[in-house]
Amino acid sequence: MNTLSYKTVSANKNTANKEWLVVDADGQTLGRLASKIAMLIRGKYKTNFTPHVDCGDNVVVINAEKINLTGKKWTDKSYIRHTGYPGGQRSLTATEMFEKDPTRLIEKAVKGMLPKNKLGSALYRNLYVYAGAEHQHAAQNPKAINVNDLR
Repeated sequence: MNTLSYKTVSANKNTANKEWLVVDADGQTLGRLASKIAMLIRGKYKTNFTPHVDCGDNVVVINAEKINLTGKKWTDKSYIRHTGYPGGQRSLTATEMFEKDPTRLIEKAVKGMLPKNKLGSALYRNLYVYAGAEHQHAAQNPKAINVNDLR
């Protein structure tokens, strides 16, 4: 009986083919951009995606200062944290956080879309966000990618 047999391929740390990608955030909407970046970091666009392995790419995001938020999110969206002391809840609007550091908007959005475990922490280290067009990863020869072409 001649039949084709297919083997399921599970990637591991040694067989994962990790690349360096550059994403331009100029004119992109925050949430839509963050979900595409999270999928790139996770490795979901690859054929050998394995849920428990870091098989995603290293992503460099440039022009974080040119990100867009739709509607009234610049004033209404709030980022809440707690100092750990009684009555220590603090909040910032998206505008206030953007003025302090524009890269933190993208970092917080992507981090919220990654798994909440050790793997998610390891994946988050593969994200590099820069406010301007310059980045310090030219030695890795990153490949520019258009996130609008991704599904």
